[in-house]
Amino acid sequence: MAKISRKAIKELVKSHFRARITDSGAESMAEILEKEAERMSAFAVYNAKKKGRGKITKKDIEEYVIKKGD
Repeated sequence: MAKISRKAIKELVKSHFRARITDSGAESMAEILEKEAERMSAFAVYNAKKKGRGKITKKDIEEYVIKKGD
């Protein structure tokens, strides 16, 4: 079971797309989002450490997004 709640996913989909999502669809989306967040976090931690920082910055996250787009 995902840590992101189905309720949060349902609210996100409803508020941005005016659509409803089933419980199983919300659970699946939460699991996928968590896996992507884990990859993003790993990249951001590595990037911050490489630059001699102990904290992740907005720039670390943005660099992940840019790198992923390549």
